[in-house]
Amino acid sequence: MRRKTLDLILNWVGLLLTVSFLLGGVGMLVGYNFTSSQVRSQLVEQKVFFPTSTERDYQDLVKANLTQYAGKQVLNGSQAQIFANDIIAVDTALISGGKTYAQLSNAALADPSNKALASQVELVFRGDTLRGLLLNAYAFGFIGEIALYGSFGMFFAALIMLVLTLLGIRHYKQADPSDIV
Repeated sequence: MRRKTLDLILNWVGLLLTVSFLLGGVGMLVGYNFTSSQVRSQLVEQKVFFPTSTERDYQDLVKANLTQYAGKQVLNGSQAQIFANDIIAVDTALISGGKTYAQLSNAALADPSNKALASQVELVFRGDTLRGLLLNAYAFGFIGEIALYGSFGMFFAALIMLVLTLLGIRHYKQADPSDIV
């Protein structure tokens, strides 16, 4: 095989890889934009706010050293995780006495006349449900962040591949047509 033929093949492969990396980066960037906008729009609709300094749950923020969020709306995945774990989880643990929803539910089924226990089960169910929904927002937000960083990596790889391809083209133009590999 002649050197120029090999160089030409490698240049085409480099060009195809550059385009592939660019398309992959764009796709990951679109994925990031989609997940972050969906998480934000869902959280905006829910109108969840961190407690202000005058509210009882503010102490949960103080204990977690997160008072900078006081009074702010939950708008992204990491804020949703903080709200779920540092406010809701604390409250449901206090309400349930450290028991899980399943344990409380089984106890309520065994004693259907206990109205206080039934109320406790309902509150813990609501809290655990909201916590789960917020943690899903966190998970999707995190996946979006991974896609964002992946897009940066893809764009960087495309840039490197483009430089290598341009160097290959320069080499192709300088190579002796009679050289054999």
